[in-house]
Amino acid sequence: MQEQSGQVRWEQRTQRPLLALAVVFALAYAVPIVDSSAGRTLTIACTVTEWTVWGAFAADYLVRLAMSGHRREFVRTHWLDLGAVVLPILQPLRLLRLVATLMLVGRRARMASQIRLTTYVGGAVVGLLMFGSLAVLSVERDSPNGNIRTLGDAVWWSFTTMTTVGYGDHAPTTGMGRVLAVGLMLSGIALLGVVTANIAAWFIARFEKDDVEERRQTEAIERLTEEVRALRAEVAALTRAGSVREPVGGEQTH
Repeated sequence: MQEQSGQVRWEQRTQRPLLALAVVFALAYAVPIVDSSAGRTLTIACTVTEWTVWGAFAADYLVRLAMSGHRREFVRTHWLDLGAVVLPILQPLRLLRLVATLMLVGRRARMASQIRLTTYVGGAVVGLLMFGSLAVLSVERDSPNGNIRTLGDAVWWSFTTMTTVGYGDHAPTTGMGRVLAVGLMLSGIALLGVVTANIAAWFIARFEKDDVEERRQTEAIERLTEEVRALRAEVAALTRAGSVREPVGGEQTH
């Protein structure tokens, strides 16, 4: 029990620092892509920052694993975290570090009870739109047959892809770009489903609340009706009893 509470305290204390590190990672990932003329020193610094942030998330996973009283159960229930930690080691690509960091940030954000579903979905949409644009720009900008050359083209393509509109004016031509397109389309469909389900659940909860209130009012009216009937019956009984006693008293006086 103490080990579990220690793990919970650790997760609560590291929630905001890890999210801040995720913002740092986003900047380090974006700078070399947006500024194509960035020097070697800046590029290396951004790469080191990316790996440092990933290392912080990996260390966080190891600490939580060590604090868990049932480590096998922890690994089994947190297999996505483990995959995100191992993924960049298997093939040290910047895109894999991006995917791994997004996965770890998402897992930690869902653990925070103070973050509502709507906030999480909104953040996921913005994050996917931003990182999808940067990722596709990094792999398509130097493609001979590519038509996604600027950040504006990449953002427009990501937006139309996530919403599954797909005008076709911009499209990836490389294999990695098409993989990104598939990921954005599936993510867009999933997020749209979450938003739709959330709205439907809100309406259902609202209707159920109205039904409960209506039933409560109906029950209150029924109780008041029964009380009025009981009072009427009591008054009628008292009236009859009084009318019977009055003639008897009159005869005794007469």
